[in-house]
Amino acid sequence: MRVIAGTARSMPLKTVKGLDTRPTTDKTKETLFNILQGDIPECRFLDLFSGSGAIAVEALSRGAAYAVLVEQNPKAAECMKENLIFTKVADRAEIQKCDVLTALHRMEGQKPFDVIFMDPPYNQELERQALGYLAHSSLADEYTVIAVEASLETDFSYLEELGFRAYKYKKYKNSQHIFLQKL
Repeated sequence: MRVIAGTARSMPLKTVKGLDTRPTTDKTKETLFNILQGDIPECRFLDLFSGSGAIAVEALSRGAAYAVLVEQNPKAAECMKENLIFTKVADRAEIQKCDVLTALHRMEGQKPFDVIFMDPPYNQELERQALGYLAHSSLADEYTVIAVEASLETDFSYLEELGFRAYKYKKYKNSQHIFLQKL
């Protein structure tokens, strides 16, 4: 796994050994950032369920002003810290070692993020819990781009009832990205 573009281009990233995390492949990451490219420069980026931190590192490498990475797995959080330092973007990043809902509660009252990315463990409805919180939170407004990585089987039929609209779907072999905004 490596950084695709920007100041840290081609730098290798560490991943957590074992099955606790599921790193986004370089090809999927490249497609994601091709879609988000206009939203990244100078943005405030929130990476929920961060794993190794590869998505936030990519955003920072491509010009995001600031990123918050949220991960409760201690091994993954340590890996994430090492990746941020190695790619020389740690000065623009904050790590929150806790579960996503705790982190969101801690940050409540801050100005909205420009881009929120989440890649929770598949098929546990954790994205629904996070979106349920964000629906009434100061951390996302109608201009915030929310990108969710999920299994192909994930049901998103509840989005409108939570106050979100999906404006783009990108399906891959084993996963999908859904791009949302608040109504």
